[in-house]
Amino acid sequence: MSSAAPKRSPRPVPRRRVRSARRSPGRGASGRVAGRASGKAARRASSRVAGRASATTARRREHPAVPPTPVSAGERVETPLVWLVLPAYNEAANLPPLLDRVGSAWTGVFPFRVLVVDDGSSDDTVAVAEAAAARVPVEVVRHGRNQGLAAAVRTAIREVCRRAGDDDTVVIMDADNSHPPELVPLMLARIFAGCDLVIASRFVHGGREEGVPWRRRVLSRAAGMLFRYLCPVDGVRDYTTGFRAYRAALLKALWARYGDTLVEAAAFSVMTEILLKARALRPRVAEVPLVLRYDLKEGPSKMRLFKTIRDYVHLLRRELRPRRLTA
Repeated sequence: MSSAAPKRSPRPVPRRRVRSARRSPGRGASGRVAGRASGKAARRASSRVAGRASATTARRREHPAVPPTPVSAGERVETPLVWLVLPAYNEAANLPPLLDRVGSAWTGVFPFRVLVVDDGSSDDTVAVAEAAAARVPVEVVRHGRNQGLAAAVRTAIREVCRRAGDDDTVVIMDADNSHPPELVPLMLARIFAGCDLVIASRFVHGGREEGVPWRRRVLSRAAGMLFRYLCPVDGVRDYTTGFRAYRAALLKALWARYGDTLVEAAAFSVMTEILLKARALRPRVAEVPLVLRYDLKEGPSKMRLFKTIRDYVHLLRRELRPRRLTA
């Protein structure tokens, strides 16, 4: 594996943009991302992720959820959004209770948007997601046919990068109601304190799993130990969880660097792949304890155990290949 880039001195995080009360028409439009894949843009985005000023971090620790005061009358500081991204396939039974929990826990606490990526569901996933728009701000992006979890995550990242501002936060979680949206305010506090990526972890103090079949528990722990030993990421114990919060600037920098190749792995190994590729940008990572409630999930599991094991082995071999060549 190639050596890490030389450490740079921290650069201040740019202050949140001050805009007039009239919202810019380009906000959230696809035109905002024209040219983001260029090498120059990727380098600028990487620099923003790598440099965190200590003064800014200290201010955010004091008031982690309070936006700064507007500079003058007639102008306002745009409040960062939280984007909840839900890749979904045949989740008509699970989306309504999950979105109800999101609305109850988040409404009035911070501004948010929900992006549901339907991967060609054969049930009423799209209908229930669109119906929920009366209660929470939901947008649905559809695949015409089922393409698998990796394709749904790729589409989700592409679409949210088109919509999100650099100061926004992107939360990716499972759509089966097994991940608690009530945990997100704690994850946001870590982001506002200076982290670039916050992982909801089953393997830190206070984390646990309820209702998960023992084979899946063994697989998660074994994969975590292997990746932690062979492909370590500072501060990470849970490599396979699908519940994470990203500083949007980090996710956009990753997309600018890799494009569609950010997601090359298959199915359930995709989240591990994204984490390993993020190492190139040297993000600051933290974990918070996750209580995974698999017992709240309706319907059968979509994970195929032996296929998932094969996918993890393939990903691990690919990650270790450069290390062997440069040894």
